[in-house]
Amino acid sequence: MGRWLFWGVLLAIAGGAVSVWRGWLDVPPQWNPWAPLDIKAAPNWLTGYKLMRLRSDPELCAQALSSSDLRVSPQADSPGAKCPLIGALRVQGGEVALSSSFIASCPLAVAYAMFEHHTLQPAAQSVYGQKIARVDHLGSFACRNVYNRESGALSRHASADALDIAGFRLADGRTISVLKDWPKQNQDAEFLRQLRDGACESFSVVLSPDYNAAHRNHFHVDVGRWSVCR
Repeated sequence: MGRWLFWGVLLAIAGGAVSVWRGWLDVPPQWNPWAPLDIKAAPNWLTGYKLMRLRSDPELCAQALSSSDLRVSPQADSPGAKCPLIGALRVQGGEVALSSSFIASCPLAVAYAMFEHHTLQPAAQSVYGQKIARVDHLGSFACRNVYNRESGALSRHASADALDIAGFRLADGRTISVLKDWPKQNQDAEFLRQLRDGACESFSVVLSPDYNAAHRNHFHVDVGRWSVCR
């Protein structure tokens, strides 16, 4: 009896999934695994899957990005370069200003928009009672190996899939620095830890000063295929 019940439940789930995929069963977009990601919608257990799908579907990624407030401009493809970029974007900021624009793959731009909307500003309001006005970063695209080694694997920076975030400026002009404030036991350190933990919901990899000394002055965030949150 138990075995038949198991197979019956499994078939019902599979049938429901097919019905949603075919459009025979109408469900809200946030609960439809095949509906485009809406960056401003509250994340749920399907968000990670929707973010993963963007890596292999440029059209779907562009559709998701259009639901954000980010200002972006397309960059010329460079298929013959040592570190080729196809479909890269220049991110120029949105509700939150940037210390400078940066080059990003579409999935990185989407993940950054998710982080800004669902982690950065809510944490700032919770801890400081005000918004973040600017994000300071150390760059994104760099055609190099991991840790600038002469040999070995290419960094995620080499495909514009990574960004190094160094600090933040509040609306009242105060600044929070990963280098200076992470080691402290105060409000600023609490804020930075909230950001590190929350960023792991948007990015595949988040490396903070807790990871190693090479990250003492920034958060490395990327949209690679590995999953690390430290």
